Amino acid sequence: MSSEISADLSLLVWSVALCVVQMLIAVVTAQTQVGLAALVGDREGMPALTGLAGRAARAHRNMLENLVLFAALVMVGQLSGHLNSTTLVGAQLFFWARVVYAVVYLFGVPWLRTGVWAVSMVGLILIFSQVV
Repeated sequence: MSSEISADLSLLVWSVALCVVQMLIAVVTAQTQVGLAALVGDREGMPALTGLAGRAARAHRNMLENLVLFAALVMVGQLSGHLNSTTLVGAQLFFWARVVYAVVYLFGVPWLRTGVWAVSMVGLILIFSQVV
């Protein structure tokens, strides 16, 4: 068995890293808004996060939702031997669009955010097309 991982799996690992960075940004911005005590407590009655903190939390949550889909598709492709140049392009589109999405969401650019999200979906569709 080769110790080298595929480029698709590597992009999955980097997507997890991106998700962790987004989580840290969400935590730091939430702390600046509601304080550490609110975050380490039971979060009952915690005020809604707004502004940058709210956008960071929503961007992170969106990444979690989409990372599950990406991971499932890449893993099925890996296990079934269907990873190829098309799945790699899909993985690259997904990862780089998610990087841009995170930045655009933090800056609060609504139409561009949706367009970049759509590009990441094209990446998922490309991978899906090869594993079915």
